[in-house]
Amino acid sequence: MAEEKRDYYEVLGVAKGASDDEIKKAYRSLAKKYHPDMHPGDKEAEAKFKEANEAYAVLSDKEKRSQYDQFGHAAFDPSRGGTGFDFNGFGGFDFGDIFSSFFGGSSSGGRRNGPVPGEDIYASVTVSFEEAAFGCKKDVSFGRVGKCPDCSGSGAKKGTSPETCSTCHGTGKVSSAQRTPFGVFQSTQPCSACRGTGKIIKEPCTNCRGTGYIKTTKKLSVSIPAGIDDGQRIALRGEGHDGRNGGYPGDLIIEVSVRPHAYFERDGYNIYCDVPITFTEAALGAEIEIPTLEGKQKYTIPEGTQPGTRFTLKEKGIPVVNSKKRGDLIFTVNVEVPKSLSSKQKELLRNFADSCGENNYQKHTSFFKRLFKDFK
Repeated sequence: MAEEKRDYYEVLGVAKGASDDEIKKAYRSLAKKYHPDMHPGDKEAEAKFKEANEAYAVLSDKEKRSQYDQFGHAAFDPSRGGTGFDFNGFGGFDFGDIFSSFFGGSSSGGRRNGPVPGEDIYASVTVSFEEAAFGCKKDVSFGRVGKCPDCSGSGAKKGTSPETCSTCHGTGKVSSAQRTPFGVFQSTQPCSACRGTGKIIKEPCTNCRGTGYIKTTKKLSVSIPAGIDDGQRIALRGEGHDGRNGGYPGDLIIEVSVRPHAYFERDGYNIYCDVPITFTEAALGAEIEIPTLEGKQKYTIPEGTQPGTRFTLKEKGIPVVNSKKRGDLIFTVNVEVPKSLSSKQKELLRNFADSCGENNYQKHTSFFKRLFKDFK
């Protein structure tokens, strides 16, 4: 028994009275979420992708949507007197049926014969913290559906060309009338002779088997701009899947992942790090080495530096994208208290503490005087 189809409005997650824009927006979101390029080999994602395409192909067409609102899925079921609308496509990328309904005109034939833009391709690349900060080049490989070089996208064998379909006279659609309990039901559907293309290919191209398109693997050297952050995207115009019927190609969208750094945390264009110092260095002051994106740098901290004190190295942070400006490097000093002291070291510290008196620990003295007074 065939699995019952879900309601098309439920598939797209919109109400029955949704506007064309709401339906289009919902479809875009689902198509990107479940696109085969983003989930290679994932059968569940592929099924959801096809389901969303099928729902959009009906709900984006006023005539089909009207039929669906009246008769539901039965409107397209030949066994029940429907039109038998065909949703199958080429290798998961149905340029003529699935996406043409999204970009085309007011009828199936018009959409199939008019220019259809190509789909975007999504890829990802991982870079180091420093590569993201200063920019780099990365090789990116991706699968791309493009025009067959042998037939230039026509689908016909070299030296031949597609002929106008005699059944639909090149319109890509035929009209029919079905008698139903509700009366005569007029419908327009894709021409079965040419599958809605308006053209007949008598001698198919052997390279693409008459589809006009082939899938290839392409490799590009991509420039990662200085200052890019984790999760940001780069768009390469025209590097996506080829369009159909003269439609412009889609884009290659690359999402950048930045590996964590051993020392730094990034916030905007500023970077932060913690630097441990000894009790002696904090008390007497010292010249210490600070990590920066360019390497180590000497920095003098003043005597009496307290734990948690922040220092700023101006313009030592992340370069601002497309600018000569840079963020700052902000480091926090943490005083490390010595452990496992020897008896002699403990005695020296006690003598040191006795010699300091209250004036050397003003915050300590003030706190406990106030505490004693408040809880007396």
